[in-house]
Amino acid sequence: MHWSEEAVVLGVRRHGETSAIVDLMTRGHGRHLGLVRGGRSRRLRPVLQPGNLVLANWRARLEDQLGTFTVEPVAMRAAGLIADPFKLAGLNSLTGLSQVLPEREPHPRLYDALSVALAALDDDEVWPAVLARFELGLLDELGFGLDLTCCAATGAQDDLVFVSPRTGRAVSAAAGAPYRDRLFALPAFLRDARPGHPTPEEVIAGLRLTGHFLQRHILEPRDLAAPGARALLIERLARRTAAARA
Repeated sequence: MHWSEEAVVLGVRRHGETSAIVDLMTRGHGRHLGLVRGGRSRRLRPVLQPGNLVLANWRARLEDQLGTFTVEPVAMRAAGLIADPFKLAGLNSLTGLSQVLPEREPHPRLYDALSVALAALDDDEVWPAVLARFELGLLDELGFGLDLTCCAATGAQDDLVFVSPRTGRAVSAAAGAPYRDRLFALPAFLRDARPGHPTPEEVIAGLRLTGHFLQRHILEPRDLAAPGARALLIERLARRTAAARA
């Protein structure tokens, strides 16, 4: 068995003295693990950093075996982000959340979304909102998509500003007003691709919304926790908001 494809490095763990088990995300083969012999060498350690794009060649005698990877660098993103804690938090959130995907199950749309989100990390005005959209897509790909098309109470398609934490359905301003303290805010950038950048407050609201459903439907049932970096970036966004108001 053999295939060759570009892949995003999601994670690496030590295996023996010199090798590593590498967790990759590919477009055609989904999330895929494999052994990289010499993966802890001086040459390969910089390549096998989360967020890097590599050309991966996988081989195994049988399809259901772990198999081995050989990898060559394509885009070394991690090196340019490691000195920036804010960007690094975004990188670690994206790669950490991608590891909840089932192995060897193709999700080409999510691979494309991950690639877009990683490319956006160069622009701090853009990538936090892209992360929230990525999380929304992750929920949808795993069968827990939110219904943001119409009001759960009235069927109206306009003025949708809340989301029910129980059903994941949108609620209009009028229908949700009496219950606003029990509903999540629905920032406009998650409903449509409007021009311009959402405010930090809108991004925080979006991440809190997606975080609730990620925790409820995906993380808790597997006894997993959200990446610690995700809480860090929300905290930094909140600080920026507070500084802008001061």
